[in-house]
Amino acid sequence: MFCEECNEKKATIHMTKIIQGKKEEIHLCEDCAKVKDTANFENSFSIHNFLAGLLDVNTDHQFSTQYSETYQCPQCNTTYDRFRQKGRLGCNQCYESFKERLGPLVRKIHGNIRHTGKAPKRTGGIIRLKREVHQLKQQLIEAVHQQAFEKAAELRDQINELENRIEEM
Repeated sequence: MFCEECNEKKATIHMTKIIQGKKEEIHLCEDCAKVKDTANFENSFSIHNFLAGLLDVNTDHQFSTQYSETYQCPQCNTTYDRFRQKGRLGCNQCYESFKERLGPLVRKIHGNIRHTGKAPKRTGGIIRLKREVHQLKQQLIEAVHQQAFEKAAELRDQINELENRIEEM
């Protein structure tokens, strides 16, 4: 496909705009894109901007603005607003300082707030068993909450069996 501007070079930048349901495609070579100042189009879609867009989805604008202006990390003085702009935290303390707002974001992206990681098959036997016990305990809590006592009794027995196996290792 050739550039729609010069019709000489191969189009390497392909942009699609959808505004009010109308789709518009533009295909340009790198030189024509620089002239039209559409090269900045690529920079506007960084991972930082993507994450920043997720940060304040479905939040109260007044609370968001107030939080951004008043909350800052006591260790590095990074504000929440600066984090939103850059997409990077300043230090390890920022995670604790912005925990109230980062929690939902991390859960949305990863599906969980707590990192569980992976365990090697050869040496991770105890680790895997402990994780399984933890998962079963979560299921047990849910079963009790739903008053599924027969299921809860089965889960309790499985937990006891796994804990005995862990003690034997």
